[in-house]
Amino acid sequence: MKSDLDILMKSKNLDAILVFGNAEHNPPMTYLTGGGHVSAATLIKKRDKAAVLFCNAMEREEAAKSGLNVRLYDEYPWQDMLEEAGGDTAKMAAMRLNRIFLEMEISGRVGIFGHVELGGMFATLIFFQMLMPSVELVGETRENSLFMVAMETKDETEVARIRRMGKITTEVVRLTADYLTSCEVSSSQVLLDENGADLKLGAVKAKINLWLAERGASPTEGFIFAIGHDAGVPHSQGNPADLMRLGQTIVFDIYPQEQGGGYFYDFTRTWSLGYATPETQKLFDQVYHAYNKIVENIDLNANFKDYQMLTCEIFEKDGHPTPRTQPGSLQGYIHSLGHGVGLNIHERPWSGLTASDDNLLKPGVVMTIEPGLYYPDQGMGVRIEDTYWVRPDGVFEILADYPYDFVLPMKKWNG
Repeated sequence: MKSDLDILMKSKNLDAILVFGNAEHNPPMTYLTGGGHVSAATLIKKRDKAAVLFCNAMEREEAAKSGLNVRLYDEYPWQDMLEEAGGDTAKMAAMRLNRIFLEMEISGRVGIFGHVELGGMFATLIFFQMLMPSVELVGETRENSLFMVAMETKDETEVARIRRMGKITTEVVRLTADYLTSCEVSSSQVLLDENGADLKLGAVKAKINLWLAERGASPTEGFIFAIGHDAGVPHSQGNPADLMRLGQTIVFDIYPQEQGGGYFYDFTRTWSLGYATPETQKLFDQVYHAYNKIVENIDLNANFKDYQMLTCEIFEKDGHPTPRTQPGSLQGYIHSLGHGVGLNIHERPWSGLTASDDNLLKPGVVMTIEPGLYYPDQGMGVRIEDTYWVRPDGVFEILADYPYDFVLPMKKWNG
């Protein structure tokens, strides 16, 4: 949690952290500021000290909403520094950062975070390092970075925001199911739109985008709505030209974010419209069985990757390839069981077979459970996913309930 930041800084031997970029769509900056329209900001936090947020004067009132100590870049006359830097803006930014560090008496190991344009920031930090050799700039791999570890457990305010996104997500999924099942069906078993034309996947996705926007959610990283062959490729977002047909698996994996770059939700259902073939029904039943087996056996403070192992065991008994038996396979069970969810759609705890042993299902964790089976050459794929919160009392709670129906009956088809 955010309250653990100083302890984590000490454990990583960081004397300060430096976060660059906008307050929106920038998880480390959003985490510390709460978001809002603050662009090209710089946040500096010394260990055991309050953070200081530097920004442009035009956004000072937006920055003040963060509750942090706000300082303006105008305190450091950029025209004079730019002239001194020979017109080099990257060098000018380094000179300004140097002055700020001297004023704040920062030295030692400083962690670098944030989402920015890489080339310009790289140039700035090279110049800065030459100006301040006493500072050691430290980068971390994303999987186990300071912020990933801090964000791993959520407080109840964060969980409430994720839960709200879950409510929006399931509302949109229900609208999608209602729309599809209300369509007329042609003699070739293709759904028809309001004008009697063949319904294409892209038209359905456009409606989903609209429904999300109307509810204050954003498909920041897209979403998966794939049918047939593409349902068998786990991260295929679907071909907009594909026709919506009966009897084919549709993987609907939707992971919207609060508008403005806040918290995500993650959710998947697999449908077959009108009827299911014996092959797809069998595949769905196996995934649903695995999902229920995992949920029945999940334990507080267990290692998340233990359940990846269990999922592999279940699917291997059904005769499917898994990451354990056939690493790199393009069919069968080919991904990990789940991941954390928060300001990032994918964050700690990780469940992959190579995940470290500290990825535990402890109180405060919000994570997904999402087993799946994929056979693109057979035109089918199935995934079921819900997002769970490990409550302070140790109970695993789904943050948004929704039925697991596979076959959706068509209201205007008598096949």
